[in-house]
Amino acid sequence: MAQGKQALKARIKSVTATRKIINAMELISNSKLQKQRNLMERNREYAQTCLETMNAILNENPTLDNRFLKKHHQQKTLTILFSSDLGLCGGYNANALKLAKQECDPQDPIIVIGSKARRWLKIRGYSILNAYVNSDSFTFEEASKIANQALELYLKDEISRIQVLYTEFVNTVTFRPVIKTLLPVEPSQREKKTVQVETMFEPSAEEILNELIPMAVRSELYSLFLQTKTSEQASRRVAMENANDNAEELTEKLVLQFNQARQAAITQEIAEIVAGADSL
Repeated sequence: MAQGKQALKARIKSVTATRKIINAMELISNSKLQKQRNLMERNREYAQTCLETMNAILNENPTLDNRFLKKHHQQKTLTILFSSDLGLCGGYNANALKLAKQECDPQDPIIVIGSKARRWLKIRGYSILNAYVNSDSFTFEEASKIANQALELYLKDEISRIQVLYTEFVNTVTFRPVIKTLLPVEPSQREKKTVQVETMFEPSAEEILNELIPMAVRSELYSLFLQTKTSEQASRRVAMENANDNAEELTEKLVLQFNQARQAAITQEIAEIVAGADSL
């Protein structure tokens, strides 16, 4: 019995120490989540403005013949996939890879940001184009390089579509993997305004689009990365919160078992004392 109590006491001590570490990790994750969310919100307005401006030009010029609007004979799709470099973030990576397995052809080219997805895809024979890119230090400059690489393949007719597999941030407890097409660009399907305003373009609308579409692709790619990174931090915070709750529940269960064992030992000692007194 004494050995059982000592084992329970050691487990309680171990779980309590682990819970302190988990609690610290939860606080760190929450701090990173707030920082990442603020960065995402600041960038979102710029990316949204680029897309709205591009769509406005396309709506007003539906017959415009632009190199980014032409159909391609090549049927391959380039996928840009975001994942994390670190674990302990729940189903964040697993959900993204599950969608990749469903929607991405292993023969099609893929660009991966983050080590978790890279290892998984490499083992399964996916055609990865890029060298390793760290998702924790990913910058707008790196996003621009990847966007330029994708645009070059698109204009050379080596691919017919550019899409991004990212994790959409809904709120701090809801995030889901989504695939979004960046190219080919199609005119927006939004309703036309009742009041039509004639717009004059200087230089021409086509020249503006030649500069605006690549700019919109770069900004949108980085915006989706920030949204994905925010989802990662939110997923890690939720995972640490759940682990903390589980550690608390386990501690309560072990303390109860320890108290029951101690009470049983006390009861046994009293019974032995009473039996000894009766025998005198």
